[in-house]
Amino acid sequence: MAGRRRKKMKLLAETIRHSKKLSKHEPINEQQETQTQTDLPTELMELILSQLTLKDNIRASVVCKRWLSVALSVRKSNKPPWLMFFPKFGNLYEFYEPSKRKTYFLDLPELNGSRICYARNGWLLLYKPRTQSVFFFCPYTRDSIALPNLELTYQIVAFSDAPTAASCIVFTVKHVSPTVVAVSTCRPGATAWATTNYQNRLPFVSSIWNKLVFCKGMFYCLSLTGWLGVYDPQKSTWAVHSVAPPKCPENFFVKNWWKGKFMAEHDGDIFVIYTCSAVNPVIYKLDQAKKVWVEVENLGGMTLFANFLSSCARMDLLGTMRNNVYFSKVRFYGKRCVSYSLENGRYYPRKQCYDWGEQDPFESVWIEPPEDLSTFL
Repeated sequence: MAGRRRKKMKLLAETIRHSKKLSKHEPINEQQETQTQTDLPTELMELILSQLTLKDNIRASVVCKRWLSVALSVRKSNKPPWLMFFPKFGNLYEFYEPSKRKTYFLDLPELNGSRICYARNGWLLLYKPRTQSVFFFCPYTRDSIALPNLELTYQIVAFSDAPTAASCIVFTVKHVSPTVVAVSTCRPGATAWATTNYQNRLPFVSSIWNKLVFCKGMFYCLSLTGWLGVYDPQKSTWAVHSVAPPKCPENFFVKNWWKGKFMAEHDGDIFVIYTCSAVNPVIYKLDQAKKVWVEVENLGGMTLFANFLSSCARMDLLGTMRNNVYFSKVRFYGKRCVSYSLENGRYYPRKQCYDWGEQDPFESVWIEPPEDLSTFL
């Protein structure tokens, strides 16, 4: 029995060696090589390639002409937000499209006497100081949703979702003392704001220059001095995390340095942008596991859109907008949005000093682009 097994194993080994020799000398049939690609039904290829990100879709398109055709047919690209400017006089509002460098206008008398607080999902949150009225407004549909009145002095405000969603909650934090803050929350349809005072374990100064984002069901607030406060609306808890403030270069500590900070959220990650005059910006990402800010030198194709009150991020943008930071400032008579390229390590336009402290924090905000242009003048 053992002899027969050894004989079979010997024959099998010889067969394998023989097949390997043949494979080395036989020419590769080009038709056989691409057979699996050409045999795939178009519908199946469309299904597979439609699941890819823009970056992987572009990579797949260079395989062959057929793959290029299918990849282009299912390629999905994101649209960048538009920059909405609030006029100092009148009711004519300007909308700037950064990808095509075009400007559009809307006459919005409903917003007369109001100032911008925040923007998200195509909705604006606005405040009228004279009447202390707080309300949502969609500039494209002109829909308006009122909230209970609240005096907003020098605190920032944000909301979690579109006001038409059941999950929408509005949040604001106000400085009471170095160790106490007052948190106010409200939902669309409520008759009053709910306000609670919280004791801080670490000093936390709240001001209009603080930064606020909603991430993973919680509001993250970056204080004037760089400490991070977190509010959980489900548990109604507030805490200042023991995360050391992002380390700023020494040359950042000049006039208006605290005004050149921006914070954005994307897919569960939080980014902070520190800028100062003509010095190149420094970008940090919060390592939530280690509770530390980590400097970022590449955004991995992501684009950040920085604004004093409401910053945002986008993936899968076409062209040269990827791996850039776009600021809410337009130069050359509305022809160019100020941006910073991480790949090239420079501002565009070049050789200009950007003192963000000289800019009015209420003059503009990034907003979702409209579905069509029929509403514009």
